[in-house]
Amino acid sequence: MLTLYFCPGACSTASHMALEETGAPYTEKPIMLPKGEQKTAEYLKINPRGKVPALDVDGKILTENTAILTYLATKFPGKKLMPADPFEQARCISTMAWFSNIVHPSFSHYMRPERFATDAAAQPSVKETGKNAFWTNLQEIDGLLAGKDWIMGGGFSVADCYALVFYGWGLRAELPMKELANYTAFKERMLKRPAVKKVLVSEDSVLVK
Repeated sequence: MLTLYFCPGACSTASHMALEETGAPYTEKPIMLPKGEQKTAEYLKINPRGKVPALDVDGKILTENTAILTYLATKFPGKKLMPADPFEQARCISTMAWFSNIVHPSFSHYMRPERFATDAAAQPSVKETGKNAFWTNLQEIDGLLAGKDWIMGGGFSVADCYALVFYGWGLRAELPMKELANYTAFKERMLKRPAVKKVLVSEDSVLVK
């Protein structure tokens, strides 16, 4: 049995979309970050780090998008959610690690500067630096999509679920996302996937408004 702990609009949307793409039955457990539900004693038993997503697999807990997305792709090979070639699989994981380690934190610096500078006077600089870095990262994603329908090139993969999250965050940050023509066309392709659309609607995503 699969149970996904997620927060609508958070990075966990990537795992939510990928899980829906597998077609496997699963249970949804929303954890509302704005309400601090990730800090409750009950949830900290699931993930002591107080983060989403977390995937319960028959009582065993897996955390972090990159791990969950890789697990889902390998658990359901018939869905072809990751390239078949071992080198391309590694490249897919590498791309998702970049999303997690570089792209996501740049947005966090913009949206939550207080996490990175206790001095209030320094926070505007952290915010501006984060915004610029996030925009640069979005431009790089746009470049990765040049001449391709999907991030990995050959076909849809779990990396595409992760990439879509940042397009939505760009809209939330009121960045000029339509200037990123490749990324915008990719977003439209993603919205045509029934599993993706279902999750975005259920999470009341900015991408479907």
